Amino acid sequence: MKKDTDWFEELYNNADGESCNIPWAKLEPDPLLVEFLSNNTNLQGRALVIGCGLGDDAKAISDAGFDTVAFDISQSAIKWAKKRFEERDIEFSVHDIFKLPKEYLESFDFVFESLTIQSLPITFRPEIIEAITSTVAENGKLLVVAHGKNEGEKFEGPPYPLLMNELGLFEKYGLTQLEFSIYDEASNLSSLKFKALYQNQCH
Repeated sequence: MKKDTDWFEELYNNADGESCNIPWAKLEPDPLLVEFLSNNTNLQGRALVIGCGLGDDAKAISDAGFDTVAFDISQSAIKWAKKRFEERDIEFSVHDIFKLPKEYLESFDFVFESLTIQSLPITFRPEIIEAITSTVAENGKLLVVAHGKNEGEKFEGPPYPLLMNELGLFEKYGLTQLEFSIYDEASNLSSLKFKALYQNQCH
């Protein structure tokens, strides 16, 4: 029986090593991540990239001085990322976001999530957000980038853009929102993009 995540491996495996066959592969890090890293050079420690794809975000985070771990559910994507950045000290692994190893729990000082949540059906949203939240260490920070939609807008998907209030699930599961920005972005998917920064503060 096929799972809702099987199509990731099919896509990467059928790409024949051509990044143009991966719709979201830009072969460069997310510009909002780059901006964040340049403005937060004091951050350090262990970092995690959720759904790392071909590894560009992981490289940018590693270049910023973090001990970087990156995972994706697609074995082909991870093999591709390892080949691209074989000289980098980045730990690329194959994992299912819903079955993360215990050593990932509350273990990372910085976590980056870009566009993974929206790639799965909306019914999985609470579960995936809880899983991402669980990886943030005490006092650690989480940066989230996602396509957004306005109330009443409908998208066939995948991907499935987020409503602003759905980001509130990160706070429900124990994080504190430090920053939130909305960007106008004309694309075939949606006209909005959200960027949110959270912290697992001491209580």
